[in-house]
Amino acid sequence: VTSGGVGVPGGNPGALKEEGNTLFNAGDMQGALCFYTKALKLSHSQAESAVLHRNRSACYLKLEDYTKAEADASKALDADPGDVKARFRRAQALQKLGRLNEAFLDAQRCAQMEPTNNTFKEMLRLLGAQSQKKVTIQMSSTDARVQQMFSLLLDPSAQPSDRQKAAQNLVVLSREEAGAEQIFRNDGVKLIQSLLGSNQEEVVLSALRTLVGLCTGHQSRTMAIVNELGMEQLCGVMGSGASAVSLAACHLLQVMFEALTEGMNREIRGKDEAILPEPSRELRSMLRHLVEMMPASSVSGPGRDSAINLLVKQVPRKSQRNPDNSLTLWVIDQGLKKILEVAGTVPEMSEGPPLTDNSHMSCSVLLSKLYDDLKSDAERENFNKLCEEYVQHHFGRPGLESKLRAIQTVSVLLQGPSDVGNRTLEMSGMMDAVISLCASEVVCHQQVAVEALIHAAGKAKRASFITANGVALLKDLYKKSENDQIRVRALVGLCKLGSAGGTDFSMKQFAEGSTLKLAKQCRKWLCNESLPPTSRRWAIEGLAYLTFDADVKEDLVEDRNALQAMFQLAKSEDKTVLFAVGSTLVNCTNSYDVDKPDPQMVELAKYAKQHVPEEHPKDAHSFVEKRLMKLLEAGVVSALVCMGKQESPALTETCRECIARVFLALVERQEDRGTVVAQGGGKALLPLVSESTDVGKTKAAQALAKITITSNPEIAFPGERIYEVVRPLVSLLTLDCTLLQNFESLMALTNLAGISERLRQKIIKEKAVPKVEGYMFEEHELVRAAATECMCNLVLSTEVQQLYVATGNDRLKLLVLYSGEEDERLRKAAAGTLAMLTAEQPELCARIPGTTSHWLEILQALLLSDSLELRHRGVVVMLNLMQAEKSLAETLMESEALEILSVLAKSTEQSPISRAAQHCLDKAIEYGIIKKPEEGGEGNEP
Repeated sequence: VTSGGVGVPGGNPGALKEEGNTLFNAGDMQGALCFYTKALKLSHSQAESAVLHRNRSACYLKLEDYTKAEADASKALDADPGDVKARFRRAQALQKLGRLNEAFLDAQRCAQMEPTNNTFKEMLRLLGAQSQKKVTIQMSSTDARVQQMFSLLLDPSAQPSDRQKAAQNLVVLSREEAGAEQIFRNDGVKLIQSLLGSNQEEVVLSALRTLVGLCTGHQSRTMAIVNELGMEQLCGVMGSGASAVSLAACHLLQVMFEALTEGMNREIRGKDEAILPEPSRELRSMLRHLVEMMPASSVSGPGRDSAINLLVKQVPRKSQRNPDNSLTLWVIDQGLKKILEVAGTVPEMSEGPPLTDNSHMSCSVLLSKLYDDLKSDAERENFNKLCEEYVQHHFGRPGLESKLRAIQTVSVLLQGPSDVGNRTLEMSGMMDAVISLCASEVVCHQQVAVEALIHAAGKAKRASFITANGVALLKDLYKKSENDQIRVRALVGLCKLGSAGGTDFSMKQFAEGSTLKLAKQCRKWLCNESLPPTSRRWAIEGLAYLTFDADVKEDLVEDRNALQAMFQLAKSEDKTVLFAVGSTLVNCTNSYDVDKPDPQMVELAKYAKQHVPEEHPKDAHSFVEKRLMKLLEAGVVSALVCMGKQESPALTETCRECIARVFLALVERQEDRGTVVAQGGGKALLPLVSESTDVGKTKAAQALAKITITSNPEIAFPGERIYEVVRPLVSLLTLDCTLLQNFESLMALTNLAGISERLRQKIIKEKAVPKVEGYMFEEHELVRAAATECMCNLVLSTEVQQLYVATGNDRLKLLVLYSGEEDERLRKAAAGTLAMLTAEQPELCARIPGTTSHWLEILQALLLSDSLELRHRGVVVMLNLMQAEKSLAETLMESEALEILSVLAKSTEQSPISRAAQHCLDKAIEYGIIKKPEEGGEGNEP
């Protein structure tokens, strides 16, 4: 059997399959398996391969190799989901593997397709009984485990370590629907409420995580838990001192918000779905408590940050298309002044709630989000008025502390909704107070004033005023202050004012060499671990401005210690550093957008003596490439991955855009893509395509496309992650994107479409097929060829084949014409698509002569091509036409095709081309169109 059997043609999959069937019926499973496997290696038809996979699945079932039986049956179903035999075999394999739910679904589908088949009915009955038994056992064992954990947790004499383990086991149980339901029904919420008061941090964490399990995707349970526990207790836990507990409580509240707003996403939805009350009362209660946490002195800094983070995520509309911004208006009305209390707090002064290094930045983001969510001028004017009233109230009060609170509030507003910040900055006496306080001898007063000056310097309205009045002051502070914390801030102010020319080499604000000196000082402070992290963060802020200068970029990437220090800070607790690190990396990698001026316009500008931007010599491509390599060696990818994972308002959409830009620059060179994927870059890009600015989403999608083109997508994006890549790639197929982005998207989709039917179905579901067809008409030959290659893989799907079978369109004509084009890449793609279509849908063969009067010349030209790939495609199309209809075979044999095929069949090497050509001649002999060659004479063997 293993030698191929006597008299079986080694190259004919049909004959090998028949031999396999004979052995199967005789009970020789191993022999049959061998023949089916050989036939599969030779088969070029999807339909034939599906039957072979189905038959091989039957062999594996008999040999009790159920994993392989299931895999082969699935492959058969990928090709033809309506194959009832393959589905039944998969059900049998799944049953033996213990995957009863999946087996039941397959058996159910079989019974629907053949309602009178008693075998299917019996299997359904058996599987139903087995599933019920399994569920009963599971439920009883789950109930027993829940009761066991409850007993341990309620036992005052139990050891603390045992109680801790029991609490952790409860978390595991809550993640399964059966366990969650048992905990809930057995009054578990009351028990969890008592655990939240434990003095053991691990027990409190386990209680919170158990509640996450109970609430995830279950609206009715969440509403009951919110009402039973009360928001006061949950907010109290979140506001406690322990940051791990605070984060866990924040995550729980996030899950509760999602469950209340999105309803139940699980398939097991609970019987009360139809009679659920509206959850708006619970939502308002949660928001009210979060707002009240803002100024409360009893709430810890991390707890307050968590509350701000929740408001950022839950209050503004997710889409501007949704007209309802009532939650935002409610929060502004009830809580804007409370948020400004946090914004105006100067941590070094006693009055005000405790803050973290991230609190002010988080406030800026929240204020910005609320302001951006307003719909009308009246709503915006109300927001402005409330902010101005608050600032004016404190600025007008006697005493320095009140004035500092007002200046600090303005500083936070300038970093958030800057229009509002500018209005408060223009209030009478505000700027004079800032300038005079910069000279204060009290460090914390000086610090607040200098920071306000820096934030004001970034706003166009104020920059010229500050350049005139502030530069001398900042220089004085930088040179004469004995406090490094003031000096670093003064330096950032100078950097900010000095970078006004951007990347324009000819527009430098400072004297030659002083920019490099400032940058050197920034790097020195960045590496100085004795400085507080906030001061080191300001050093990165300085570099973010100074790295517009290419000399500074070069010095920074050469300083390995400074890069390592920057990456460490990017991974630290201080999230406010994220944007500064992102901006610095964007500058170093030149991944910002540069509009190249039209050469003719440049000449005109020079003639008119207008300013023309100049590029720094060290911003040339060769320098940028070396900088990218140095950043990769220093570990930039792990820093970016870590930055992208941060759960903080400081990770704004603009910040995500910076990360996406840098990733795109890093994957520009093919040889670097493997490194980026290996260090987690592929996984980190996926969230960036949905949570970023529009530009950031496009950059992240293009980076994914580049990775998908050159890496094995199944390795770069393992498991289910590969399906998440499809939508961002399809998003690049628009006229808003560049031709390069269109081209790379098509190449990446081609790779994905060649992997599996499930991926092709995902591409079809994302409505990519009409877009791909549109690009098949693109003038640019590379884009046109890439679109046709993508279609070549997509036609493996029956749905796409049906588009070609449908009448009244020119799809088939386009493929025939493209098969005769000069561009070899386009010809290969079109001829390949034609070969596949004519094999899978033989009815299309009869329509080919009607597409163009040159159809025969085009096919003959394929047979005569110097390219072996084109020749192979041509001969397969010929074979498909001849097998489809005798009249087509006659037309072909009456042309020069007969002579060409005879020459190709005589080839001494037994290649796929010569075999296919011989099959054509055999078919012509079978039809009686040509005569069989004489024995021993010249010609082909029969």
